[in-house]
Amino acid sequence: MPDAPEPNTPAPNAAKIDPATRTELEAAAFRRLVEHLRERPDVQNIDLMNLAGFCRNCLSKWYRAAAEEKGVPLSDPDAREIIYGMPYKAWQAQHQTAASPAQQAQFAAKPEHG
Repeated sequence: MPDAPEPNTPAPNAAKIDPATRTELEAAAFRRLVEHLRERPDVQNIDLMNLAGFCRNCLSKWYRAAAEEKGVPLSDPDAREIIYGMPYKAWQAQHQTAASPAQQAQFAAKPEHG
């Protein structure tokens, strides 16, 4: 298997994409990721954390941080609602299940997340 490129290294054809189009494509991919996660509430945050090192809460924190960088005030609950598609407490009540001891152990053994 070939070596993975260095982080933030554009793919060879990415250099042909102008910055505005690249931003539009990245935004579209992000919106699709959020839509996908909203369609899959059966995928628990702890599973995302254990497999990928980030979860819906991480996405909401990154979203809020990006808003702050642009001078857009956004609270944590509002950022979470953007990602979850509903208030976080409502999502937890409807979809969150208790983590198993195995999931908790796997999570505890991982380095810091997103």
